[in-house]
Amino acid sequence: MPSAGYTREIPQRYRLEAAKCASCGRIYYPPRLVCAACGGREFDTVKLPDTGKVVTYTVIRVGPGDFAEEVPYALGIVEMEGGVRLMAQLVDVPLDGIKTGMPVRLEFRKIYEEGKAGIICYGHKAVPA
Repeated sequence: MPSAGYTREIPQRYRLEAAKCASCGRIYYPPRLVCAACGGREFDTVKLPDTGKVVTYTVIRVGPGDFAEEVPYALGIVEMEGGVRLMAQLVDVPLDGIKTGMPVRLEFRKIYEEGKAGIICYGHKAVPA
């Protein structure tokens, strides 16, 4: 069975849903219960844009558990239009072709298979825009 944390985050993963503080307008992804900027507790659900740019990245050469056979692969911090930053695997580009500032688009794809039953867990990966 997929972990409880993964299951709780399904709406955000499927629809790129974030929380926008009703008091100050700060946006959080994944959503949170209390605004770190103003302490507000009321949030509106907003959909993030699916485009952004690579802020920084690293190449993983020794992967953990379920990802050990995927190496080498790149993980990057992507700043979405609007300022929200998230981490995503950078795919469909050679590792030596990744650059900071590179425009990317998020696509919903298979992340890994969990457990003996092979339950497929999905999420977003960043591809060149």
